[in-house]
Amino acid sequence: MHTRRVVIIGSGFGGLFAAKALRSADVEVTLISKTTHHLFQPLLYQVATGILSEGSIAPATREILRRQRNATVVTGLVTGIDAAARTVTHRFHDTETATPYDDLIVAAGAGQSYFGNDHFATFAPGMKTIDDALELRARIFWAFEAAEGTDDPVERERLLTFVVVGAGPTGVEMAGQIAELAHVTLRGQFRHIDPAQARVILVDGADQVLPPFGPRLGAKTQRSLERSGVEVVLGAIVTDVTATSVTWRTADGASTTVQSAAKVWAAGVRGSELGELLAEQTGVPLDRAGRVVVDQHLALPGHPEITVIGDLAAVPGVPGVAQGAIQGARYVAARIADAAAGRPVDDKPFSYVDKGSMATISKFAAVVKVGRLELTGFVAWAAWLFLHLLYIAGFKSRVTTLLHWAISFLGTGRTERVTTNQQLIGRLALEQLGQKVSGRLLRGERDIRGEGPRRTS
Repeated sequence: MHTRRVVIIGSGFGGLFAAKALRSADVEVTLISKTTHHLFQPLLYQVATGILSEGSIAPATREILRRQRNATVVTGLVTGIDAAARTVTHRFHDTETATPYDDLIVAAGAGQSYFGNDHFATFAPGMKTIDDALELRARIFWAFEAAEGTDDPVERERLLTFVVVGAGPTGVEMAGQIAELAHVTLRGQFRHIDPAQARVILVDGADQVLPPFGPRLGAKTQRSLERSGVEVVLGAIVTDVTATSVTWRTADGASTTVQSAAKVWAAGVRGSELGELLAEQTGVPLDRAGRVVVDQHLALPGHPEITVIGDLAAVPGVPGVAQGAIQGARYVAARIADAAAGRPVDDKPFSYVDKGSMATISKFAAVVKVGRLELTGFVAWAAWLFLHLLYIAGFKSRVTTLLHWAISFLGTGRTERVTTNQQLIGRLALEQLGQKVSGRLLRGERDIRGEGPRRTS
């Protein structure tokens, strides 16, 4: 009888922690991911605003699992799941492979949701991947450079207007950091513009910023943002995003259009397209956000060998945060390890333990909510710094992150301000080319038109 084969899709918190939790189990683990790294997604905004390099928050998955003998890392884009044959099909450039499994853990995460307006993505990138962060970095710094090069005051005002859509943790952190860039970091570095004249607008349909944190912390966060120069617009639904503007409508029906060159979309998430594949294969229902509705053991009804964890799983009371993925990963891994060892599998349902939420606002300012405990200011910021360092994978990454933070927080510099035109337009170019073009490009072929839209999961 062969050793139990466990295939994990995704190298985020769910996938990586599931693999590590199976270290001592009598199983063969194959982790399949479209990227070669484990992404510490909560710090993507710091890559986008020049504080950290992508390497600081995205260590190589192979390096993390190098000493785990029962784990194999495979780079590939998952294109198919056959629940009947129990195989996962994945493609690396032009090479397609099918990998068999006895247990499948799907931890493919989620992408940005534009609430049915996917064309907004052309002008307002999300914040889910390294590519997103590097593109946003290029767009943000390009706007300042372009403003320096124009004599038209109207165009200059448009270029220096930044709009962030979504007032959750990512949106708050992005808006705060762009404002700090404009008012502190870039001060005195231009000859024809004053970066401090930049407008940073944070827009959300809710009636407060950071809704999960409660009204008290939401109000404190809003006041802190406004003191740092961010204009907060609440109760406003974005109705249009173009290359040059953003339009929103408030509850009273009034419509406002602001001319803006650089936009960030941090509102809403949608489950990976692999959720749709699972639904086609097994009939499992999806919720409105495309997430898989799992049972009490995080498994698919009728398919206990397939479990879904992290942002792709629709579990009541479990937010789309790292802790939800980590706890789900450990729960599922423990059940698989027991089954592989011939031990009775605990029938206790998955139970999420809320360890709190936190978000930074600006330098030395953050908010933390853990149960009834609410912290703000420097104490909250210190707690945020400590916990984020704790969860960054790898000693080397922690050291480099600390060095970059020292430069940014103790001074006014940003060590990662390099941008390229390729970062600026690469995503849009690949989306126009379509799928299955990378191999042709690398071979120097001239006819490189692909097969429809590029898959993002």
